[in-house]
Amino acid sequence: MEAPAVAAEEAGERPHHRPFLIGVSGGTASGKSTVCAKIMELLGQNKVDHHQRKVAIISQDCFYRVLTAEQKAKALKGQYNFDHPEAFDNELMYKTLKDIVEGRAVQVPTYDFVTHSRLAERMTVYPADVVLLEGILVFYLQKVRDMFHMKLFVDTDSDVRLSRRVLRDMSRGRDLEQILSQYTTFVKPAFEEFCLPQKDVELKGFCFSGSPAFRPRSTWTSSFPGGSTTWWPST
Repeated sequence: MEAPAVAAEEAGERPHHRPFLIGVSGGTASGKSTVCAKIMELLGQNKVDHHQRKVAIISQDCFYRVLTAEQKAKALKGQYNFDHPEAFDNELMYKTLKDIVEGRAVQVPTYDFVTHSRLAERMTVYPADVVLLEGILVFYLQKVRDMFHMKLFVDTDSDVRLSRRVLRDMSRGRDLEQILSQYTTFVKPAFEEFCLPQKDVELKGFCFSGSPAFRPRSTWTSSFPGGSTTWWPST
């Protein structure tokens, strides 16, 4: 399924230009959305109408694949792995980012976490000076990873992340036993295999190999309650 660029007239009269792309990764409930919101606030864009904002935020969660009936039945029982790279429509995400880089307005899918389904409504993201893409695996695919001008990894204590996830998922109508089972079966193993290595490698130009030689050449860390954010410039 494609994510067609919105017609130019819908994007208004703002000039097309290539935005500065920032990728924000980290484990489940690490505070990725909070970091993005803080960046928007510090740039004075949090109270600006979305048509005129110079900063846009997109969540990787929007790009979850459309599930089959069998997969949805598993998801409702907490038996589907939403933390695996194959859970995402990576080609759609890549195409959407390419359109954004070309200065086009795009329509981003809307995902319902209660019913585990993609909604008919779409969110229009208009051309912006800065675009943030946040998600647990936004650095997993190299062709996506290489598009970012800056990369942030939100590093938060695992106990804090688990407690946040429990509260969040219970608010979505799930019981504690299912939440903990899903965490130990899927979330934690996927974090250790696919997400955590992104923190420890030079993210520009090659994939993680496990070698200690692959380390960021230039990083810095900002702390916040419960965690910290590691920043990689892509120069």
